[in-house]
Amino acid sequence: MRGYFGIGAERISKQMNVGSLFRTAHAFGAGFVFTVAASYAPDEGEVADTSRSTASVPLYDFETVRDLRLPVGCGLIGIEITEDAIELPSFRHPRCAAYVLGQERGSLSPEMVELCDYVVKIPTKFAVNLAIAGAIVMYDRLISTARFAARPLVPGGPREPLPPHVFGEPLWRVKQHAASAARAEKNDREER
Repeated sequence: MRGYFGIGAERISKQMNVGSLFRTAHAFGAGFVFTVAASYAPDEGEVADTSRSTASVPLYDFETVRDLRLPVGCGLIGIEITEDAIELPSFRHPRCAAYVLGQERGSLSPEMVELCDYVVKIPTKFAVNLAIAGAIVMYDRLISTARFAARPLVPGGPREPLPPHVFGEPLWRVKQHAASAARAEKNDREER
């Protein structure tokens, strides 16, 4: 799987939920975790974060939405229930992405929503816990961007193994063919 992702929360109030979110991010291979307008207290969050994720995954703590900085080319995706949000099963994850969730019993600030490249919602009957929402998003990213055997049409696991990856022609050869075709086309035009 190419690319990377980070995940964080804005204006958090429950350290255990963030600890659980960061532990799950660590398990799913996050490149970084972050908070915005909140500070994460690892001693409290580590009650849920038994992997001590911030010892293995960089933690960025931004004081305000204006202070939020992401790597060049990294899209910001807000996870929020809004009328115009894209439903998660229909969303194509960017190769490089940072997902941000709002506080418990609240939502992302209007300033944060304004910064987001996309706003995505999980199609549930009601809001779920911050850590659960983050886990659902990370799982969806994994199954939609990584390579797995196709799901069978009947209940159960795959009946056929994942076929081996087939590499295309080397890029320089593809460019050579394109250049040769362009020269041939030019010569044909000149002959007419």
